[in-house]
Parts: sequence; structure tokens; C-alpha cells
Amino acid sequence: MEAVRATLYFDGAARRNPGPGGAGAVLTGRGRTILISVPLEGDVTNNVAEYAGLIAGLRKALALGVTHLEVVGDSELVVFQMTGRYRVTKEHLQLLQEEAAGLVSRFKVVTWRTVPRALNAQADQQANLAADRAEAGRPKRARG
Repeated sequence: MEAVRATLYFDGAARRNPGPGGAGAVLTGRGRTILISVPLEGDVTNNVAEYAGLIAGLRKALALGVTHLEVVGDSELVVFQMTGRYRVTKEHLQLLQEEAAGLVSRFKVVTWRTVPRALNAQADQQANLAADRAEAGRPKRARG
């Protein structure tokens, strides 16, 4: 079986942390770039949005038959939790980490890398577009 290689950039955004949020990812490989932007329901923290971006990207990579994946993010917390360098202490993040780990286990090879936010600009843009859509879909709050 031929190796199908790709790179996944992921990010998340939350307004007011917690607040309306979005997940973003960019999947590149075989001369293609796929943009992923997912508005999140309810109020979410930035860390939840980061995991959502990772999970959305992992699902898309699996759907496309990727076997060898490089995962890149500007969230040291998520990357270090996924690689075991940091423990996951918050229950709600444990559930997301377990879901992501289950997806990761389906690839033949996965490598991880952290980058400064400036080098993750496309995924950041997708996360912010999704957060904008999540916020726009909410009723306006009365000011008082």
C-alpha cells in the first residue's frame, strides 16, 4: 500500500474565553490544500476550540486516506498533551484528548510539531472565521 502523506495545521478560537468559538484546520498534501472551518455550539474555551480544530482535521485526513501525517499547531498545551509530555488534568479536555488519540491511532505514522502563531496563520484564520459564524448565529444580548 502506498503511503499517503499530508500535513495538518490546526487551531481554535473562542470569543471572551469562554464564549462563541470555532475550530480551524488546513490539510495539505499531494498538491492540494483543504480548508476546514467549523463553528462550535455553546460557550467554549480556547483549549476546547483547539482540540476541536485538531479533531476536525484528523477526521478529514482519515476520510482522504492519509496514512502518514505531520500535525502542526501553535498550542503547546494540545501538542504536548497529545504526545504525553503534559498530563491532561481537566476532565472535559481528557474526553477530547481521548477522542483525538483514538483518531491518531488509525494513522500509520503521526509526527507532531509546535510553531509560533505567525506560522499557523491559515488555520488561525479558519478558526476565527468559524468563531465569527458561531457568534453571528447567536441572539444579540441586551446592553444594560
